[in-house]
Amino acid sequence: MYTPAITGSGVFTPENVITNAELVTAFNKYADKMNAQNADAIAAGEIEPMQHSSEEFIFKASGIEKRYVMDKDGVLDPDVMHPLLRQRGDDEPGIMTEMAVDACKKALEQAGRSAEDVDLVICAASNHERAYPAVAIEIQQALGINGFGFDMNVACSSATFGIQAAADMVRSGSVRAALVVNPEICSGHLEWRDRDCHFIFGDVATATLIERVEDAKGPHFEILSTRCATEFSNNIRNNNGFLRRSRPDGVVDRRDMQFMQNGRKVFKEVLPMVSRHISDHMDAEGVNSDDLKRLWLHQANKTMNDFIGKKVLGREPEASEQPNILQDYANTSSAGSIIAFSKYSDDLSEGDVGLICSFGAGYSVGSVIVKRHS
Repeated sequence: MYTPAITGSGVFTPENVITNAELVTAFNKYADKMNAQNADAIAAGEIEPMQHSSEEFIFKASGIEKRYVMDKDGVLDPDVMHPLLRQRGDDEPGIMTEMAVDACKKALEQAGRSAEDVDLVICAASNHERAYPAVAIEIQQALGINGFGFDMNVACSSATFGIQAAADMVRSGSVRAALVVNPEICSGHLEWRDRDCHFIFGDVATATLIERVEDAKGPHFEILSTRCATEFSNNIRNNNGFLRRSRPDGVVDRRDMQFMQNGRKVFKEVLPMVSRHISDHMDAEGVNSDDLKRLWLHQANKTMNDFIGKKVLGREPEASEQPNILQDYANTSSAGSIIAFSKYSDDLSEGDVGLICSFGAGYSVGSVIVKRHS
């Protein structure tokens, strides 16, 4: 049995930025247009008028200030309100592969590795641009990696579930090294026309390289333990899928074909589940709250992270102990905790212990306890 370690990480950040101000302007124009088109029904009391959004509302609800996206023109067009991505031929790399390759190359460079050193690619994301062939295999080919690859989807927990799968295979000796990559085009499944959620998501890709600790060429994080859990819930759901056209009204513009959540129930049910999961994981591994130097949490909502951090540490966490990146990136689904890890881990010292945690639809939660070696 081998000991797995995270030896490199990388982040691909899109060029396009949408600020809260830009988003509010576009949404309010859309709301005005819809209210004008439905003026008679609104006057008759048949439907409610759409309310305006505001920068204050967005920041108070989430802590988000801006987000990166693959396309902003379509999102900010009141007549479109979704990304506009060019049609690609089957002989071209997919957009997720382009994002993933950038993040993977950065992770490999940080670890001092090349494609020849990798045996496995796991593309772990909340959405994949097609059913098959697996995006992971396309990424594998683009990087020139021998071995194998597969896709994984556990919604916002995909990254930590992917790390557990990779770590288990490294531990058993079935692979020497694995890339877990999380290309998240969340702008594609967000309903930008819904005031309650139009500000939540952004796009990004992250990657982590997991290999045997004895093969590490530089600073790395030994994976002490991983733990995953799921519990079925409909409170975060997207009903889009390959059977859509086979069902009555399947191809009409239906609200449930995009991201949907019952925010209050999610907040009430997920927070205790995640806090308990982390605490139980730490207890099982003999890690006390005083031993934990860093929490890299899923980046969905600042209030949620503050609550979890306080429960886990038994006090208000310092900003350095629980770094947030969602103010700049928004919710990037499975990639959020890995962005935080990649950007806020180099300063840890030899022997410092930290915990990566992601959680979301399913419900699902995954945690990874790591120790820094310099």
